[in-house]
Amino acid sequence: MIIDLPSTTTSKVNKKLVDLRESGGAVALGRVLTLVIVTDEVTGTEEAIEAANLASREHPARVIVVAKGAREAAPRLDAQIRVGGDAGASEVIVLRLYGELVDEGAGAVVPLLLPDAPIVVWWPTDAPEVPAKDPIGALAHRRITDSAAEDDPIATLQTRVRSYVEGDTDLAWTRLTSWRAVLAAALDLPPYERVTAAAVSGAADSPSTDLLAAWLSTYLEIPVRRVDQPRIDGMYSAVLERPSGAVELVRPDGKVGTLTQPGQPERRVALQRREVRDCLTEELRRLDPDEIYQFTLEGLPGVVHESATQAASATQAATGQQEAAAKQSDTDSAATREEQA
Repeated sequence: MIIDLPSTTTSKVNKKLVDLRESGGAVALGRVLTLVIVTDEVTGTEEAIEAANLASREHPARVIVVAKGAREAAPRLDAQIRVGGDAGASEVIVLRLYGELVDEGAGAVVPLLLPDAPIVVWWPTDAPEVPAKDPIGALAHRRITDSAAEDDPIATLQTRVRSYVEGDTDLAWTRLTSWRAVLAAALDLPPYERVTAAAVSGAADSPSTDLLAAWLSTYLEIPVRRVDQPRIDGMYSAVLERPSGAVELVRPDGKVGTLTQPGQPERRVALQRREVRDCLTEELRRLDPDEIYQFTLEGLPGVVHESATQAASATQAATGQQEAAAKQSDTDSAATREEQA
């Protein structure tokens, strides 16, 4: 059921919600949180609502969509209430703001918040530079952004380092959950050696690749090379160097990864590129600060991009040094045997 309320007020929207509940029980009260989605009226609104509806099957919520319209228009609030099959397991309230009301999103949201329920704010695109200082973001326990959806993902990710406040997170980080789980599990298998160096490769504009490099560098306390791969979307590979051989996780097709390491059979791992709805569902499972994400951000300034050509040259140079060292070792051993003879 979709109910349109053109040129309305938040008090009228609230009254309509109460009427729906009293007349037919169309709007249930079993909501665990309020999810506020801040988006542009023209692009991304329906996609964000669809993702929220799917996530609501695990996290029933009141979803409030603040869709910012044209600033040049006359001040007006158009509302829409969606319940039943049009709202998943949630109730969806779409607020379309025009004119001077575009900057009054927080004032429109406050009267519609569920009492005594956590508040999560999600910007599918165009998040503020400092989410915690945004009028709507300041209301929230958790603030979800997506640097991959910005015009300049890498630059946006760098601003997250400076603007981080407890409760912030980024869906570019959430997309790494499977990668981090596979790599951590691989290091739990023999031979239990320390990782000495690592390389992570992916698209040049992939913020998830930067975050994986920062995560490995921060928690393993090792140098990590970040390699830009041409003609690749998102993450491509992660290589962890150990004395007995490398642990390699490669996903060439964006769907299935291959894990190889010395002394273990080659494994195929499901690494399907995650949908926004799956990432959103995962983030709604927790309302406490993500300390691992925070520490990863602190290591992000140390991530340096290099091209695939530079990486290949570095690998060849390292291989040459290893071969030279091996030859020198053989020569020294031969000389020692001659002296002993």
